Amino acid sequence: MTNNRHRDRIKHFTAFGQNLPHAKVYYREDWQIIYFELAGKMFGLMSPTLSDTAIITLKGNPDSNEELRDLYADISAGYHVNKRHWISVKLNTEELSDQEIDAMIKQSYLLVVNNLPVNIRQRITENNL
Repeated sequence: MTNNRHRDRIKHFTAFGQNLPHAKVYYREDWQIIYFELAGKMFGLMSPTLSDTAIITLKGNPDSNEELRDLYADISAGYHVNKRHWISVKLNTEELSDQEIDAMIKQSYLLVVNNLPVNIRQRITENNL
């Protein structure tokens, strides 16, 4: 994957995450990572630099995560997170399209939404999802 394509992918996934209702996506200085957050809860992490090892780490259903790891060489157990509930996807993957990874980002976001306290969840989901 070219550096331009890789850079575009980082921008695309950042923008996609920022467009989810009430989500924040920003560079977290203390972790040196692009951090995806909703109501103080993490729903993703992404490498900010261009490299062959750059990844995006997302929350997922444990059974689906296992299936995805079996199907795709570019998906592995979550890096530095709970290996059952999180997966890491290589940003230079050609096995998965941007739209497929967008769907994974949204799924991760929705898993966090569903675990928020009812009053916060209602505020987020009203007219948004």
